[in-house]
Formats: sequence, C-alpha cells, structure tokens
Amino acid sequence: MTDFIYLYRNDDAGRRESMGTPEQAQQNMQRWIAWFKELETHGHLKDRGQPLDGTGKVVKGKHKTITDGPYVEAKDVIGGFTIVKAHDLAQATQLAGGCPILQNGGSVEVRPVMPM
Repeated sequence: MTDFIYLYRNDDAGRRESMGTPEQAQQNMQRWIAWFKELETHGHLKDRGQPLDGTGKVVKGKHKTITDGPYVEAKDVIGGFTIVKAHDLAQATQLAGGCPILQNGGSVEVRPVMPM
C-alpha cells in the first residue's frame, strides 16, 4: 500500500459553520472521530495528523522574502492533514469522500507521498 496525504482546505465561512456554537463544534468533532475510526478499522489510517493554526509566515524565493501566511492569496487555507494508506490514488480519493469537511463546503486535496 502507498501513503497518501490529505490536506484539508476550508474558507472562513465553512470554518464558522462547523465550529460556530459549542453544539456544532461537538457534532463536527464526533463526525471526524467516526470517520477516523472507520479508516482505522479498515487499515487505512497511518497518522491522524494535526489541525494547523491559521497563522504563519511564507518564506519565498532566493531573496527569502517573508510574508504573512499561510497563503494570503488564497481564500481557503490548509487547516490540517492526515496520512492514509491506500492501494492507489483512486482508492485514496474514494476514501476522502467520507471526510466531514465536505459537509461544510471544504475540500480534501489527495496527494501521494513520494518515498525518499
């Protein structure tokens, strides 16, 4: 099996919708826990990953220009990641279809991890 990384992207409206009230935040967290448990039960979860803070910096180019980040040009921001095991990109993409972030208009970028 090959490793794939899921990069979770969402905009401010989607994040507010999923975490708006304590009840919404709790329901959203329960959906994530259930999805991770399903991936784990079927042998696909390698690393749950971590949520990422919305702040950061970007260092760019040979002059090492530093700008506020994470990506000021984008409306959506990578909010976290997970590493899964799948037979191929098609299976990894199919598994991403169960991700709770999709219910709030977010997206999951599915990328193969290249072995070094």
